[in-house]
Amino acid sequence: MSYFTNLPLRYITQDQSYLDFFLTYRINPELGLDAIAMDEIEESTHREIAENLQQASLPCSIHLPFHDLQPGSIDNLILNATRERLKKSIQIAKLYNPQFMVAHTNFIPLYENFFPQWLNRAVRTWMSILDDWPDHPPLYLENVRETDPRPLNDLLSELSDYNVKFCFDVGHWASYGSGSRYRNLSHWIQTMGPFLRHLHLHDNDGLEDLHLGLGQGKISWVELFGGLELLELSPTFTLEPHTKEDLETSWTFMKKRFSWFTRLGIEKGDIPEF
Repeated sequence: MSYFTNLPLRYITQDQSYLDFFLTYRINPELGLDAIAMDEIEESTHREIAENLQQASLPCSIHLPFHDLQPGSIDNLILNATRERLKKSIQIAKLYNPQFMVAHTNFIPLYENFFPQWLNRAVRTWMSILDDWPDHPPLYLENVRETDPRPLNDLLSELSDYNVKFCFDVGHWASYGSGSRYRNLSHWIQTMGPFLRHLHLHDNDGLEDLHLGLGQGKISWVELFGGLELLELSPTFTLEPHTKEDLETSWTFMKKRFSWFTRLGIEKGDIPEF
């Protein structure tokens, strides 16, 4: 299987059936590492989960913590706490030998009047964190509430020597980023195209970040895949459903539009029967 599906690590420790489901259907997990998982899960448990995935020959990715974190904060107390949390998360990520990592930049309107300061601090944050893992896998920074791709473009340009690229979260673009209202999907793809290496795929109504199955909301998937084809982009991707039913809906969507997903590396047999 050439793509990934989100799976919070704390879900695994609360209910083993989550991991069993991924092992049974041979789904590559994008493991969510939040503050709760970091503080409550012992290193031995992380090693055990990693060993289970390795024995099953299932590669994984790691989504680094993001709640309450501001990598470019202009408040030194917040900035230092963010850097401490992210540095510790990198040490845990190493245990899983992930194919890549994903993180949030958390650029918000508050920083528009302080953009040079935000950019400088954010660059230093990511550089200092990645310096602790010199041979780290790719880090993909994703959009969340950004309504304009240019701040992310500037940030990634500064991090070009650190194997840091862009994860386009299409659901976030449509809802949090007001993309459904601005209808600027092609602008995002064209602006971020040079850095776009990964996608987070889920659907919504354009208002709330619902994490629906693909095709269940209002996102224009025709425009997305048309834009990727136009620029000859073939990113990897992660499905981000919040329920098993939404995952199955996404699998059905992928089967019906199989030719679209071959651009993203999908092959026959990559979509489970259920």
